[in-house]
Amino acid sequence: MSGTPPRSGSVLTLRGVGVTVGGSPILDGVDLEVAPREHLAVLGPNGSGKTTLLRVLSTYRFPSRGTATVLGTTFGRGDLRELRPRIGFVSTALDELLHVRSMALPLVAAARVGGTLPPPHVLDDPSVREAAERALERVGAGHLADRRVDTLSQGERQRVRIARALAIEPALILLDEPFAGLDLGGRESLLADLDALLTEPDGPTVVLVTHHLEELPTGLVGGLLLREGRAVAHGPIGQVLTDELVSATFGLPVEVRARDGRWSATVAAPAPR
Repeated sequence: MSGTPPRSGSVLTLRGVGVTVGGSPILDGVDLEVAPREHLAVLGPNGSGKTTLLRVLSTYRFPSRGTATVLGTTFGRGDLRELRPRIGFVSTALDELLHVRSMALPLVAAARVGGTLPPPHVLDDPSVREAAERALERVGAGHLADRRVDTLSQGERQRVRIARALAIEPALILLDEPFAGLDLGGRESLLADLDALLTEPDGPTVVLVTHHLEELPTGLVGGLLLREGRAVAHGPIGQVLTDELVSATFGLPVEVRARDGRWSATVAAPAPR
């Protein structure tokens, strides 16, 4: 498969991608292809290479081997810096940023103009203000516009993170464990907003990393299972999320259930002695 050319118009194409750090393989021979709006779930246990994969897709990590093409540009054959304004990367690594004493709206507007913190008068430009307001509304956070981000709950901060990514109107959004730290109510509320985002006809393609099947929005199309840096399976989500494949990924006897587009997994009961 590593010699197969990417499909025309693919958002992401990886062929035999590996990443080695300090002599240890973090990713090993990963193949992946995602067409526009074929929203992808990436699942696997801790240490399986999920976040490293996102760093490759965000263009901030260069593969040690293999070829990677993101939004039509192949690593080593084009200027990756030109891609970065088209990619939104949402991670709790931005927690430090979200402790600042800024209101949510100017912080989201700062992303629109390529900044981290809001420059003076950032909201004076009507187009910037409108883009920031629209981004907050898309994730159900319009009511947070005039709230200080350091006073927000974890779920509210996550919406601000995603709104910052949306403010740049990206072609691709990478969500790194977006439900980390959320309680059940916060998770379900954010899931509902992501469900809406994934059905937008002109919205971005989304790649979402998580450990838990219960955290998968209904609009996901594809699935990639990783274990110890290698792909266990990749394909349509209904063909990937099976008892056998999820069990092999997590090293446990897992029973997978699907209902109304939502997924869940439980460890199978041991056989009676």
